Amino acid sequence: MAARPVNRLDRTYTISEADLQTLVIQTAQLYGWRVSHFRAARTDKGWRTPIEGDKGFPDLILARDGVVLMPELKSQRGRPTIDQELWAEAIGPQLYRLWRPSDIPEILEELKRPSSHPPSE
Repeated sequence: MAARPVNRLDRTYTISEADLQTLVIQTAQLYGWRVSHFRAARTDKGWRTPIEGDKGFPDLILARDGVVLMPELKSQRGRPTIDQELWAEAIGPQLYRLWRPSDIPEILEELKRPSSHPPSE
């Protein structure tokens, strides 16, 4: 049986959401983005993220030169919750992103793209 050609992205489709998050954070910082992530903690009642307000807030906030992105990260087969979809709608397509491992080439392009806003002096 002949070996099937391997698409280099086939392997990225299987990375976890946590690994995708690490990749996005490190890449964003490499290209000068400020990054914020609210980390969940295990409690006696399970995993909790200490926030006040509506559930489902995007995983990351990225900001650089007046540009803000708010990506929700999912595994290749992961689905946003209803609360996450409500946030996506409220934030709008200018700021909100839903990124999966198969989006890595586009994610890298967006993060390295020069800002349309020059830094103020």
